[in-house]
Amino acid sequence: MAKRKSDQLETRVLGDQTIFRGAGGETHQTAGGDVPTLTTQQGVPVADDQNSLKAGQRGPTLVEDQHLREKIFHFDHERIPERVVHARGFGAHGYFETYESLSDITRADIFQRKGEKTELFARFSTVAGNRGSPDLARDVRGFAVKFYTKEGNWDLVGNNIPVFFIQDAIKFPDLIHSAKQEPDRGFPQAQTAHDNFWDFISLTPESINMALWIMSDRTIPRSLRFMEGFGVHTFRMINAQGKSSFVKFHWKPKQGLQSVVWNEALKLNGADPDFHRRDMWNAIQMGDYPEWELGLQLFDEKFAESFEFDVLDPTKIIPEEQVPVRIVGRMVLDRCVDNFFAETEQVAFQTGNLVPGIDFTNDPLLQGRNFSYLDTQLSRLGSTNFNHLPINAPRCPFHHFQQDGHMAFHNPQGRANYEPNSWGKNGGPRENPEKGFQTYAEDMDGQKGRYRSETFADHYSQARQFYLSQTAIEQGHIADAFVFELSKVETLAIRERIVSHLLNVDDDLAGKVADGLGLKSKPKAADAARPTITDLKMSNKLSIIENGPDSFKGRKLGVLLTDGADIDLVTALKSAFKSEGAQIEFIAPVVGGVEASDGSWIEAQQKIDGGPSVLYDAVAILASKEGASQLAKSPPARDFVADAFAHCKFIGYTQEVQPLFEKAGVWSDIDDGCKALSKKSDAKAFVKMCGDLRFWEREEKLG
Repeated sequence: MAKRKSDQLETRVLGDQTIFRGAGGETHQTAGGDVPTLTTQQGVPVADDQNSLKAGQRGPTLVEDQHLREKIFHFDHERIPERVVHARGFGAHGYFETYESLSDITRADIFQRKGEKTELFARFSTVAGNRGSPDLARDVRGFAVKFYTKEGNWDLVGNNIPVFFIQDAIKFPDLIHSAKQEPDRGFPQAQTAHDNFWDFISLTPESINMALWIMSDRTIPRSLRFMEGFGVHTFRMINAQGKSSFVKFHWKPKQGLQSVVWNEALKLNGADPDFHRRDMWNAIQMGDYPEWELGLQLFDEKFAESFEFDVLDPTKIIPEEQVPVRIVGRMVLDRCVDNFFAETEQVAFQTGNLVPGIDFTNDPLLQGRNFSYLDTQLSRLGSTNFNHLPINAPRCPFHHFQQDGHMAFHNPQGRANYEPNSWGKNGGPRENPEKGFQTYAEDMDGQKGRYRSETFADHYSQARQFYLSQTAIEQGHIADAFVFELSKVETLAIRERIVSHLLNVDDDLAGKVADGLGLKSKPKAADAARPTITDLKMSNKLSIIENGPDSFKGRKLGVLLTDGADIDLVTALKSAFKSEGAQIEFIAPVVGGVEASDGSWIEAQQKIDGGPSVLYDAVAILASKEGASQLAKSPPARDFVADAFAHCKFIGYTQEVQPLFEKAGVWSDIDDGCKALSKKSDAKAFVKMCGDLRFWEREEKLG
């Protein structure tokens, strides 16, 4: 790719702090006055803690960067045995089915034959929380897939968000330290609503695009089954003739996108902190196998040169309107693990696990991840032989001379444990230039140095594009999330700095956040290394609501029952929702169940105070007159209705429940999202309504 000129560093004074702005427009504090100079653990003064050492401005990261090596080495080993990030996870087995041959694009064996199935293991996780944290924390979700291909294991290690906070891996320890519990007090857990995190973000303008994404509903998914996945970085695909194409990887959920609302997330964490795990487990056990389609954004050098942003910048996306996603296969998860520790906990993903036909680019964050992950696995799993564990071992034949070490399950057989050797057929494996992995022969030149390419310097334009691509409902959620998080920040200057960045994104958003925080006046907009591009085309692919499902399939209806409930309506609801491919669960005053109108007994799965409406995508209340009167006296029953209404869920009800609705404060506000159920045919009409998942018009009225 063409070389670009680097910016010079600019230095200025802000109060008692000396600030410099780097090539990418980043603003950082430097030592001055009584502030000590940053050093390595050996006491060597550090000149640049923002950029890793590269061969040229856009070249690869160099292994000789001892500051990067020391910093990430220490970070990788600072917690044992739990993962430093992605500690809380859920894994499942399945397969990948190739839709078509991609031999014209890549020589990767997994993509050569239409209809071929490849075994895989997928793990989903939160990022910031510890293993004991709740599932519905506002957080990025990890989305990692290990393909056991015929030519070795390929790990596609990504997230449910296509961009990241930082542009260079040298800042990863700082990012995670800021997001984790504050070290002097050990809290807050699994949340970023505290001073350290927002202090880091406010001083790292490259993070602003990601800040918009994490304040969106993407970070509170309804289910792991209903979220997208992304490889984040730009990779290469290389065909048998050595031709290279750039590629970005996408996972598209077959059942559409869906998230919860914030108040619902808070209550879900109390009602069931294992909500996402339980949802995945139950779906697979019931045979409702989660599915995603794998999509590729493929583009060439010419597009990379003409695109408004640098394709090596991990804080940027390529909108699907500019490079459509080509669907090439599907992933089906059809088997839960036999043992959580042996599989989900011990699985080791590495961005460096590639197969012939797929290769890296010089994305500096990806280069640092490749460098880091082996260290991480050694620290966490205790041995260089972690690949001997069944969950990590390839399914294809493998041959090498690596030996010994802690817990070696297999060693080289025979006399030879080295190469070259002269033992012929008995001398063990040999390299194969024709079949083996070949790194793409990219031209390289440039001076050695710590660089941030000026092509990485636009930090606000895509944040604006993302925000304006949301529906009005989602924009409101983003503003509310900023206000909530920053209201937990005790330092006024940090709140003001975030608003100053938002002014470069959208005036309306910045105004809503400033008003929500009670700022007496708006700060001036933050200095921008590049002015915000205000005419980028909007992308409806960035909205969750615009990319939701077209039915209630895979969702769950909660039906609150009392003695005397109309058996015909109960039967009709059960039939209609099961025909739709949805789950149905009964809640009752006692877990034993209720006696229906015909004298039959209906088993309940939940007691009312253990089965709140937040557990369900839609609800129905079927009660006798006497039963409804009793429910009206029950605080959990009143909350069941009030929460469902406040969370904009579709509600089915019989006329007998009026006393309960009045006590819950919703009867006078009954709207088109509430369906009166009086005859069996109403059940089909109700399930059709529920396909929209939420009655968002209610939120506008309630707001």
